[in-house]
Amino acid sequence: MNVVSIGGGTGLATLLRGLKSHVIAFPSHRPLEPSIARLTAVVTVSDEGGSSGRLRQEFGMLPPGDIRNCLVALAEEEQILSQVFQYRFSRGLGLRGHSFGNLFLTALTDITGDFAQAIRSASEILAVRGEIFPATLTDVRLRAQLTDGRVVEGETKISRASSPIRRLFIVPEDCPPLSETLEAIQAADLITVGPGSLYTSLIPNLLVRGIAEKIEQSPAKKVYIANLMTQPGETTGYSAAAHLRALAEHAGRNLFDCAILNTQPLSPEQLKRYQKRGAEPVANDEEAVRALGVEPVPADLLMEVDHVARHNPRILASEVLRWAAHRP
Repeated sequence: MNVVSIGGGTGLATLLRGLKSHVIAFPSHRPLEPSIARLTAVVTVSDEGGSSGRLRQEFGMLPPGDIRNCLVALAEEEQILSQVFQYRFSRGLGLRGHSFGNLFLTALTDITGDFAQAIRSASEILAVRGEIFPATLTDVRLRAQLTDGRVVEGETKISRASSPIRRLFIVPEDCPPLSETLEAIQAADLITVGPGSLYTSLIPNLLVRGIAEKIEQSPAKKVYIANLMTQPGETTGYSAAAHLRALAEHAGRNLFDCAILNTQPLSPEQLKRYQKRGAEPVANDEEAVRALGVEPVPADLLMEVDHVARHNPRILASEVLRWAAHRP
């Protein structure tokens, strides 16, 4: 299969880490079945916080953080590279808070003069099993209209908004995608969206000119991977169907054939920790999902890493590919 995975944050990197084992990388490599001939990641570039935000402001470049996570996830030798690229300086004038991987991409962007070329160069250096494209090379910002009437600008402020989000916009609205992204979507057998923050990692990709339309027109099977947990403020009270409705409203069309839903419960201790922060497991309202024309696919996907709920990369990738391989 040719696979295109769209998203951002840690969610996309988690999925890519699982899909990597299925990629036909070279003749001597025997990938897991079903196998992937071509894997393409399309990554949001609207991050404004932390190290990425500082580099964006100081160097006038696109934020490298989500791209860095994807490079590490798809790298041939992930263990040592993960440690190096995710290493965050804890001291040093000007260095504190920056990750090595972000600085590496910044240097390559300065050397090549092009962010997309910097990603290609980094992919060659790290022997990445796949392609990684930013959703757009335009310097986009997020703007949200809240249900209380306020307008909030910036990815960080939107993710912390105390009022539900009525509508999300990207500025400028008419930003173009990379031609390689549209070509990969057209050639795909499988397109995935998620997991990831609904309004700051997933929807921004669908607002880039032509991407939602190209997904709709593609003959590929289209899969939404539901989040494990709601996000305080951003998706408080959202069920799986509510996530799908928000995606359809912003894309201007229904895009998905199926939704992968986690059915594995959190431990009582983990649940209490999340509830204290105002988060809860995303409800699997399967009948409401079916009413949207989307097939719910339940699976036990949960793993806990450092007291944080995450999708199990291996099981998630297997479920997604198995569904796509057996669907007529």
